[in-house]
Amino acid sequence: MNREAFLRIDNLKKGYGEGEAHVEVLQGISTAINRGEVCVLLGPSGSGKSTFLNLVGGLEPADSGTIWVGGTELTKLSDRNLVEYRRRELGFVFQFYNLVGDLTVQENIEVCEYLSENPLPIGELLRSLGLWEHRRKFPHQISGGQQQRCAIGRALVKNPSLLLCDEPTGALDYNTSKEILALMEQVNQEYGCTIVIVTHNDAIRHMAHRILRLRNGQFVEDSINTDVRPASSLEW
Repeated sequence: MNREAFLRIDNLKKGYGEGEAHVEVLQGISTAINRGEVCVLLGPSGSGKSTFLNLVGGLEPADSGTIWVGGTELTKLSDRNLVEYRRRELGFVFQFYNLVGDLTVQENIEVCEYLSENPLPIGELLRSLGLWEHRRKFPHQISGGQQQRCAIGRALVKNPSLLLCDEPTGALDYNTSKEILALMEQVNQEYGCTIVIVTHNDAIRHMAHRILRLRNGQFVEDSINTDVRPASSLEW
């Protein structure tokens, strides 16, 4: 694995509200995630996990601090350049799949293909995701796990360097969750993208190269996992 730092965060702060109602959600956090790593970000509700994703995803501005993705300093980009950053560098996967109901599986993925200058081949991606036989079906005709696979395909087709996953197994049962985690493991190995998985599920840390844990807006853990386990072996 290439141990080049890819995502770097320094003294990042973000709060909401004004005056006495102000809440400091991220309290000056710093970390570095290497290119090609799978990173799991853990923490209870309200710890700042979603805010972290929103800042790294360029969806919200930081109050202070810096975010570097590759050679780009996000915290200095204009709104227009942030849009380009999200098109060029990012794939998003959410807990709820956000698929377009009147588009087929293939069409849902093709929507994001057009955003990239260097997309992955649709046919190859559909086969890797186990969706080739379902490519002409609509979201209501496939299972929740297959819908999440389609959402992952939609994120991946752009050939992003960074994949941000917000509770990607939160709406799935145990066996389907493990299938999706194994798919992410496969995606990391085949395509080399850096993956950040936000989750409440502590067991997922075992498949990650790096473990981050947020509590009250601060990192209480930032460690390298020296015993990375296959997703198929995880139990909870």
